[in-house]
Amino acid sequence: MPWKDTMRRVVRQSKFRHVFGQAVKNDQCYDDIRVSRVTWDSSFCAVNPRFVAIIIEASGGGAFLVLPLHKTGRIDKSYPTVCGHTGPVLDIDWCPHNDQVIASGSEDCTVMVWQIPENGLTLSLTEPVVILEGHSKRVGIVAWHPTTRNVLLSAGCDNAIIIWNVGTGEALINLDDMHSDMIYNVSWNRNGSLICTASKDKKVRVIDPRKQEIVAEKEKAHEGARPMRAIFLADGNVFTTGFSRMSERQLALWNPKNMQEPIALHEMDTSNGVLLPFYDPDTSIIYLCGKGDSSIRYFEITDESPYVHYLNTFSSKEPQRGMGYMPKRGLDVNKCEIARFFKLHERKCEPIIMTVPRKSDLFQDDLYPDTAGPEAALEAEEWFEGRNAEPVLISLKHGYIPGKNRDLKVVKKNILDSKPTANKKCDLINVPKKTPDMASVQNEAKLDEILKEIKSIKDTICNQDERISKLEQQMAKIAA
Repeated sequence: MPWKDTMRRVVRQSKFRHVFGQAVKNDQCYDDIRVSRVTWDSSFCAVNPRFVAIIIEASGGGAFLVLPLHKTGRIDKSYPTVCGHTGPVLDIDWCPHNDQVIASGSEDCTVMVWQIPENGLTLSLTEPVVILEGHSKRVGIVAWHPTTRNVLLSAGCDNAIIIWNVGTGEALINLDDMHSDMIYNVSWNRNGSLICTASKDKKVRVIDPRKQEIVAEKEKAHEGARPMRAIFLADGNVFTTGFSRMSERQLALWNPKNMQEPIALHEMDTSNGVLLPFYDPDTSIIYLCGKGDSSIRYFEITDESPYVHYLNTFSSKEPQRGMGYMPKRGLDVNKCEIARFFKLHERKCEPIIMTVPRKSDLFQDDLYPDTAGPEAALEAEEWFEGRNAEPVLISLKHGYIPGKNRDLKVVKKNILDSKPTANKKCDLINVPKKTPDMASVQNEAKLDEILKEIKSIKDTICNQDERISKLEQQMAKIAA
């Protein structure tokens, strides 16, 4: 008997039994977007209470769109993009502590961190706030620390995980000898003291990044050869999706203190799309979105058997190319909305709203416990020194009002600053004391010139890209 049937027969008391999904009307979608066709299993979309960001097709480099949430309807071909990467963008992630800061990882082996203007882009953005260079192969994963300001994790096809202090542009932790094969995904735990990873070698690892130790691992968490995913839950358990030896899709729940056997293991179906898990720690609901599927299945995790309880499935006609997931503070609490997804089609982005049906118009405090807010609990230096802190929680009782974000400032540490300033050799040879200053002024002027030239070349590329897409449109019209 399929596991779903056994679950359906037992009527379990849960306030989430009747959660239902609904796509918004056409005029509330984002239309005419050329969603990226790059073969990579990331979600291609990142959302926060101000903006939706979508990785798009771009000739001659990598680009993504950043649209204010209210900018629905048809998106003009000439709409400005974030286009500083020289290779396709593979992953994007909004900073949880600043709704105007987004990180991107690319095939060009770099991570870039961008500051988006408060009201969105009016011109294409080619200059990131900082470029983080340290990977030797393409960077497919970027993930901000959940509770610490300016700490960013990246993972690349060089099988290395690097943790950066974005405020200084430095790579402070490099885990380059823990994975022998490609890293499929990385997830922070609730307070950011541990990470868990799923890898092509079929292992799930729990890692303490500051001690640079593997705390727990499970070989063959799923025996199939297709990609796995592993995420931390709020209670410290690990949830995984993967494939059986017979290519059936599976989901499993693990306790890192004893990974011999899973707490629960369920087989789902035989589709071949990777299951991307999206987790809400406030309601303990996991939403599974298969790449190429046209449905979202959702489950409630509890501490009673069978631990992973099937709730329902949202079905539609069109397959999804990617998916964005809104943080809790971006939801409409007056409508009992408990999740909002941004489903990517081939040419559009469609919001899908998950609601708990309630008759009352009052604030439903059982649906909205205090949730992680935008304030960081720690500064980067404190975390790197070994401190941990839980997320700073906020109440949603009166809705979430976005505050003013402070600009991301990067102060690069200058190795020259720490060198002794006295140079006795110079004093011995009677060189005028101003010469070094003159030389450095000339160097700075040259550097400025080069940077200006690079910027103008990048701008030209962006403009040409827009021109090419216009010409492609004209060609398509003539061909039609």
